[in-house]
Order: sequence, then C-alpha cells, then structure tokens
Amino acid sequence: MIATDTALADFLPRLRTAPWVAMDTEADSLHSYPEKLCLVQISLPGADVLVDPLAGVDLSPFWAALAGREIILHGGDYDLRLLHRGPNFVPASVFDTMLASRLLGFTEFGLTSLVRRFLNVELEKGPQRADWSRRPLTERMIAYARNDARYLRPLTEVLRAQLVEKDRLAWHTQMCRQLIEDAIRPPADDNGDAWRIKSADLLSRQGMAVLRHLWHWREGEARAANRPPFFVLSHDTLFSLAVAAVNGDTADKLIPPRYSPRRLASLSAAIEQALRVPESEWPHPRRHRGQRLTMAQKHQLDRLRRHRDRAAERLGMDPTLIASRGTLVRLAADWEHASAELLPWQRELLKS
Repeated sequence: MIATDTALADFLPRLRTAPWVAMDTEADSLHSYPEKLCLVQISLPGADVLVDPLAGVDLSPFWAALAGREIILHGGDYDLRLLHRGPNFVPASVFDTMLASRLLGFTEFGLTSLVRRFLNVELEKGPQRADWSRRPLTERMIAYARNDARYLRPLTEVLRAQLVEKDRLAWHTQMCRQLIEDAIRPPADDNGDAWRIKSADLLSRQGMAVLRHLWHWREGEARAANRPPFFVLSHDTLFSLAVAAVNGDTADKLIPPRYSPRRLASLSAAIEQALRVPESEWPHPRRHRGQRLTMAQKHQLDRLRRHRDRAAERLGMDPTLIASRGTLVRLAADWEHASAELLPWQRELLKS
C-alpha cells in the first residue's frame, strides 16, 4: 500500500517507465456524501499496487506520471467520472475491456465472467459494498482490490486480438474516446429540477413546493453528516411528508425515530418554511416532451430499426450498441441533427 511520501517516491520511476498500466478505483458512496475516492489499484508489469488517496500524501506526482498515456480499465465510465471530479485526472486514452467484449458480441461482459472465460481464473465476488474508507483494509479487501486490476492486461491482449480479427478495433477506439469525453462533460443543466423525484408531478403545485424545499433540506443534512441522502430520508418519505404537510396531517409517523432533537426541529422548521412559500413561486408540473412522429417519420423509424437489427444480427452484437430506440426516434425525426450523436462507425452502419 502506497501511503507515504517515501513509498510514492520509490514507486514513481517504475510507473513512469511501465510499458502499460491497468487501473481500477474504489469509492465510498454508501458511507459518505459526496462520494470520495478511497483507493486506486494499479497493475503494471510485475506488480499490483494499491495507492491510498486518504493517507494525506500529495498524489499530484502520481497523476502527472499517468498523464499522456493509455490506461486499461473495465467499465471505466464511473472511474473516469470519479477521477475527473476528484483529482481532476483525465487520461490521454483508455482501453476499456467491457466495451471491447460488448463490441465482440459477448452477453456476459462482467470482469468475473470474462476472466473466467479467457483466463480460466475464478475471481471472488468479494466485499463490493464494503466501507472502502476504513483503515486498515482487511486482507480480504486488499486481495479483492488487487484482483480488480491484475487481470486487465492479459484480458486486453485477448480482446484486442479479436477486435483486430473482426476489424472492430477502430470502433472500440471511437467508443473509448467518447467514454472520456462523456466523463469530463459538465452535468446537463436541469434548471434546478434535481428535486423532481419519481411521481413528483403527481403532487399539487404547493405539494411540489414543499417537496422541493424538503429535498434541499435533506441535501444540507446529508452533506453536514457526510452520509448519503437516503440515510437522512428516503424518496418515498419525502413524497409522503409533502402530501401530509399540504393536507395538514401529522407527520410524526413518517419521521424516523432515530432523529436527534436537533434534526427533528430542523425538519419541522423546513416544513413550516415550505408551507409559507407564496403561490407565485410554486413549481409547475413538467410538460413531457415526447417525440411525436409524423406518419412518414414512423415509417422511417421502422426502416431504421430493421436496418439496425439486421446489422446487429450480422455482426453478432447487441442492437442497442449501434443505436438505442431513443436515438432511432431522434434520427427518424431529424437525421441531419441527430446523427451528430452517433459515432462514425454507428453512422456508417445505419447509412449503409
């Protein structure tokens, strides 16, 4: 475990000269809020190394040593977002073994399944939901973490060869490039609508105002307690509290009995404040903007779907990897505009 400045300094020359690097991460999203990076697993020739971001070591030389090179990942979407939000690290390129296996048509593309299939190794499912912020890590957690990166390089060799054989390596490169771009793209502006949980639009306008206020109260409590929001109140309880508040019903039975007097008073104050929000500030239900197609566009949608499905059957891959149904709908409505969201290989398959 690299948890000291000395250990990091000793490791950096080896990292800088390594011909390849595989990586995985562990975060704590169940026991802290916002989530935090707790462990970085690095595999390189002859070594599987764990780097501890919680040890108080300046890891900027570590991230600098990784810059400008390809990183091997498996299902790297979450890892890349986590690394961008935390240490602001963005790799030059990645080879994602999950994307490679999907492009090759495998329906079981989890790391355990792929390692079993190609390397004849059975990985322990391990402590996936463990508290990775705990120190010291147990031996079982250490073994599990090392295995997450250890087999990525030999798996890459097998999958890359098959991608080359099927002339899909360029497709994979495009998908990996898009993976990085998606990870560093700022979140879409939801106009402050993150509070609109499932069924929120079923409430009255005042009920939505109360729900919005309580959602923000829960966010503040979660951050102050360093616990995920659902530990404070579930979505269902937020909804029920909003209904009870508007109807003038008691909310005593809805409030978790574990609440401290301080939190209980804070929640009661939040409900009272929410009920005082003037009608002019009550939210309106969202208008669902479903894509309404003309008859000609519906025919175009059917043609695109059949064309996609034939291509997927010929290639032996999941049709949605070429284009999801939502994408097909947008393409049928406006090909010129919507085709920009396709990768070049997807566009060629749908045009040919």
